[in-house]
Amino acid sequence: MSKAPHILIVESSFYADIAAHLRAGAVAALERAGASHEIIQVPGALEIPAAIKIASKAGKYDGYVALGCVIRGETSHYDIVAGESARAIMDLTVHNELAIGNGILTCETKAQAIVRADPAQKNKGQSAVGAALTLIELKAGR
Repeated sequence: MSKAPHILIVESSFYADIAAHLRAGAVAALERAGASHEIIQVPGALEIPAAIKIASKAGKYDGYVALGCVIRGETSHYDIVAGESARAIMDLTVHNELAIGNGILTCETKAQAIVRADPAQKNKGQSAVGAALTLIELKAGR
């Protein structure tokens, strides 16, 4: 990259402990890549795409990292939140050509979420940063 990218991390605070793991992995990956970043928090996964869309209008970010978690419960709410947040992020990526790394976990249990979020285990925060950086490079024609 010719200039260090500036990334916005949009983090759902609904599961604060899981978000903290995701954030730690993402921030470490951004620091290793030499990217600068800002972090904003939103209440839940459904608010992440709206926050990215609003922030994109400022034109100050090269890419975005969506971090959050949806854990299946006893109702169909899980399906709505998981599906609609993923659909909205994909719409922003495809239709608005935004470089978004999707780190919104969709898990059956909290134990699964912790394994996926923990930087010492599956480190999905880092994976989301990798996706965003790859899309930024692609947009730049490199």
